[in-house]
Amino acid sequence: MGIEQFERRLERLVEGTFAKAFRGQLQPIEIGKRLKREMDLHRTVTVRGLIAPNIFEVNLARDDFERLGSLIDVLASELVDGAQEHAHSSRYSFIGPVEVSIGVDRSLSNSTFNIKASVLDSEEEVFGALILSDGKRVGIGQEPLLIGRSSDCQIQIDDTHSSRHHAEIQVQANVVWISDLSSRNGTKVNAVTVNQHHLIDGDVISIGATQLRFEAH
Repeated sequence: MGIEQFERRLERLVEGTFAKAFRGQLQPIEIGKRLKREMDLHRTVTVRGLIAPNIFEVNLARDDFERLGSLIDVLASELVDGAQEHAHSSRYSFIGPVEVSIGVDRSLSNSTFNIKASVLDSEEEVFGALILSDGKRVGIGQEPLLIGRSSDCQIQIDDTHSSRHHAEIQVQANVVWISDLSSRNGTKVNAVTVNQHHLIDGDVISIGATQLRFEAH
């Protein structure tokens, strides 16, 4: 019954707004079935019962990702809900919030995809995430995140207008801040140049031609 509910939910995605994006192409139900299979394959038995993965990285071919456009976030949200429904019907537990990110793998051909499933313990406090231009998600914890061209940056940007160490994300008193590190071309938030800025949900960070979106938790 749980599997049927999961699949019916994903089948509804091809109605209305999603119809054009998915017509004759990769279908959400294919992604949902694979995600469910990853949950089943990677479940583990613990003293707390069956623990399922709660972090899913879905990678699509470039053309499929671009065709979905603004529907990416909607699809990710629906997949989260579907995963939670499947876990409930299968009596799985999660040890942290369920997250689905959808990005690009340029090695994939059209209508193919891959999913990486993992377990992230909720004891590792997460204050938000940066959504990169390719759709990948980087969680923000207590450790500062460096942004720039240098290989030692946690978020490495291939942009000629980015400095080696361009900006830094850090958490102070549970508030997420971005600070410009005296970069050559500056850091913008919502098209306004900043030295230091308190990030709120939906803020768009611009470094050269590269944009990162902040998502609060």
